[in-house]
Amino acid sequence: MREHDYLRYSCQIALPGFGRGMQDRLLNAKVLVVGMGGLGCPAAQYLVSSGIGTIGIVDHDRISEGNLHRQILYRAADIGKHKTAIAQEILKQQNPEVEIKAYDSKVHSGNVMELIQPYDIVLDCTDNFETKYLLNDACVLQKKPLVFAAIYQYEGQLAVWNVANEDGSFSPHYRDLFPEVDAATVPNCAEGGVIPTLAGIMGCMQANEALKYFVAPKHVLKSRLLMYDALSMQSRIIKIGDRSKHPINGLEESISIPSISVKELKINFESNTYHLLDVRKVEERKEYTIGGQHIPLHEIEERSEEIDWAKPLVLYCASGKRSAEAYKKLHKKYPEAILYSLEGGLKAWKEYKI
Repeated sequence: MREHDYLRYSCQIALPGFGRGMQDRLLNAKVLVVGMGGLGCPAAQYLVSSGIGTIGIVDHDRISEGNLHRQILYRAADIGKHKTAIAQEILKQQNPEVEIKAYDSKVHSGNVMELIQPYDIVLDCTDNFETKYLLNDACVLQKKPLVFAAIYQYEGQLAVWNVANEDGSFSPHYRDLFPEVDAATVPNCAEGGVIPTLAGIMGCMQANEALKYFVAPKHVLKSRLLMYDALSMQSRIIKIGDRSKHPINGLEESISIPSISVKELKINFESNTYHLLDVRKVEERKEYTIGGQHIPLHEIEERSEEIDWAKPLVLYCASGKRSAEAYKKLHKKYPEAILYSLEGGLKAWKEYKI
């Protein structure tokens, strides 16, 4: 590293026990950030500023107005553009010496192993359970550590899964604590809300754990789960054992959810080309609706015979998460039926401007 390169990192090099040797270790490190939203934006910024040599960023979404209050890399002028393209541009401006690799792709069982293979550690900055479990299982299979975080309303969680122990075993992973979660019963940020500063705090914590993995591995948050409350400013750490007891033998195959864009639905809205099915809660429907039949997600299987199958069915909710879960349940029971999930849900419907 050239002399002037060290000047950028002089404050961290001055840390006790750090020095140029640790900085060189960061320069040779490779970190993958999956999800460039509220968590991924601050995490990537601090990884770039600290001098991680190679950073991969993964996301398939475009920037929407509703992202801007917590996804701090993006501006109003970026609405409609791909997140990875804008993030790569801004991060490269922040530190031109860092290599930023952008993957404008949805993570699924067919590509996840290839995505994570070149990297030393993975940051799970996603907002859905299917991807969280997929990343967890892939990292276990490839023996890579995974920095997990989740946020909801005023509360955050943080852990580092699957870290190698000195005896060759590995620390617990996501399925050791949560073997499975019914995603249909757990609201996400778009539906339940989140204070924007919490995303910044937890994303910075993820970056901190990644840095510690390279320069202070004994202090990494393995075998523990940190719970943080942004209202009370209190945190607590739950110990979850030293070794994983949940073996992973392979990946669960990702289900491709056929979706319909808000633009296409609006174009065909007056012609009644599609039958609509709202899968939100009763109180949500009372506040706002675009019509159609209403069956809450938790009742969808037992009340499926009530559905009007005469036309292609468009399932909708607040963000597209629950409608995707409804698709899985209905497709399993009616594999020949024509079903779609409204991409982005009512959030995207309200934001769309013709």
